[in-house]
Amino acid sequence: MTTPPAPAFDARAFLKTVPEEPGVYRMIGAEERVLYVGKAKNLKRRVSSYFQKTLSSPRIAMMVAQVQRVDVTPTRSEAEALLLENNLIKSLAPRYNILFRDDKSYPYIELSGDEFPRLAYHRGAFAKGARYFGPFPNAWAVRESIHLLQKTFQLRTCENSVFQNRSRPCLLHQIKRCTAPCVGLIDADAYAADVRLAARFLDGRASEVIDDLSARMNAAAERLAFEEAAACRDQVRVLQAVLHRQFVDSRKDEDVDIVAAVEEQGIACVNIAMVRGGRHLGDRPQFPGNAAGCSADDALAAFIEQHYAVHPMPARLLVETPSAALREILAELSDAPCALAAPRFAAEKAWLEMAHKNAGLAIQARARDTGRAEQRLEALREALDLPDPPRRIECFDISHTMGEATVASCVVCVDGQMKNAEYRRYNIAGITGGDDFAAMRQALERRYGKVAAGEGLCPDLILIDGGRGQVSAARAILAEVGLESVAMVGVAKGEGRKPGLESLVFPDGREPLHLEPDAPALHLIQEIRDEAHRFAITGHRARRAKARIGSKLEDIPGVGPSRRRNLLATFGGLDGVRKATVEDLCRVEGISRKLAEQIYSALH
Repeated sequence: MTTPPAPAFDARAFLKTVPEEPGVYRMIGAEERVLYVGKAKNLKRRVSSYFQKTLSSPRIAMMVAQVQRVDVTPTRSEAEALLLENNLIKSLAPRYNILFRDDKSYPYIELSGDEFPRLAYHRGAFAKGARYFGPFPNAWAVRESIHLLQKTFQLRTCENSVFQNRSRPCLLHQIKRCTAPCVGLIDADAYAADVRLAARFLDGRASEVIDDLSARMNAAAERLAFEEAAACRDQVRVLQAVLHRQFVDSRKDEDVDIVAAVEEQGIACVNIAMVRGGRHLGDRPQFPGNAAGCSADDALAAFIEQHYAVHPMPARLLVETPSAALREILAELSDAPCALAAPRFAAEKAWLEMAHKNAGLAIQARARDTGRAEQRLEALREALDLPDPPRRIECFDISHTMGEATVASCVVCVDGQMKNAEYRRYNIAGITGGDDFAAMRQALERRYGKVAAGEGLCPDLILIDGGRGQVSAARAILAEVGLESVAMVGVAKGEGRKPGLESLVFPDGREPLHLEPDAPALHLIQEIRDEAHRFAITGHRARRAKARIGSKLEDIPGVGPSRRRNLLATFGGLDGVRKATVEDLCRVEGISRKLAEQIYSALH
């Protein structure tokens, strides 16, 4: 008996039931498979756009042809819709969602909310009370801007734990990069005035800042305050020199994003260049995931929707072709959207041309790297006699010092590329110090016990940094959790630990394999093994330092739990306590000079 075909989706009848509210919609295909998840400021208007006679791209037309049902979920706000959409995309993995997920968030410049605000490089979540300027395309652009602000406005960049415990100005004050508010060499009002100027400059109002500084210079000269006038003059000169060097033929203090999308060799890339206050800060290429058959226009629309949902819009957005679909996306993202336009002037055309060129270069580099990675994986498959190239490889290493502070690392390589976000460290406890077999056993037990329970991804190949003993211990654990079918290889160091002399140890007892020093398969194994070693030893050193300093604090007579907590809170951690002087320690509540001297002696 054959299953009757599903009835055709009646879009016209369905659209009559869709509310004009913010929310999330899900396109459902055959076998209840979710094809696409999207959010909308107005559900009715957005969902209706998919069922017009002409659609924006063949990819969208292909998706709509498979739709059998559309589910909508109204929300109370656009923010709720964004959150729900993100959660659904992660859990449902829809086939037609083009995803831009950068491994690293965009960097910002932070002005903290302290009485004397700190100027700092920032990534991640925003803190309450602080002000953030950006995003910037890369770390270099942020650091160059911070250097300029230090040179011009002399704002502090030190951590609060250092700022609160200074007894004399630091080197930055001596080279005229900080006005030393830590020791009262500038009052709060004067410092706040410098902060306001810096904020206006970061907001792209550089000409206003220069005008204000020029007015202050003239006023100081009239009062015969020539040192103050000279300082203002130097600030103006620095800003003018920077602006003249970086305006790139623009004569406006404007904030512009230039977004270019390119599709070549089956790879789509979107490159975003950022101009802030008329200064071209650089660009950043991004590659979408889940983008098979994706055109440049599809990638551009997906990037703009996802990027500006979480980052502030500039005053203007330049693209090659400002389509109605892009205008609709921007209108949904903000009540006051930026001006979408094609480049008109020579500078704008040069910006877009440069963004296009860099996107093409990024595609060529990725294609080259992908080809090299595929060759190395195929070589590894042949060397280890595997049925398929190992797409996901996990490698383990153990690090300790004479059995102290043992740490195990697990690094992950997917399709020949290291995936830092999936790295894990395991603090090993409850074993005899120096027992690497027991340490490896515990790490694998914790890692693959969860995988066997369905809480993680199973690798195609496991690498163990060690010889036959570690491999045997690892095989026993995998057998216990039911993953004995996973391929495993031990990487034993050669004579004198020289690279190229490693032997590959198999758990089935066959003879170890020695690859040629120039073999691509061995190079891939060495790269993954070395990364596991680096990650393990970094974690071990941090754990060892923490344990040693912590125990030293506890062993000092007169330093109980309360004083220990005060010390750690005041100096921001164990490293801060170690760096503190006797005078700094005396300022902590409950610490006398005699006790401060004892603490200093114990830690040095």
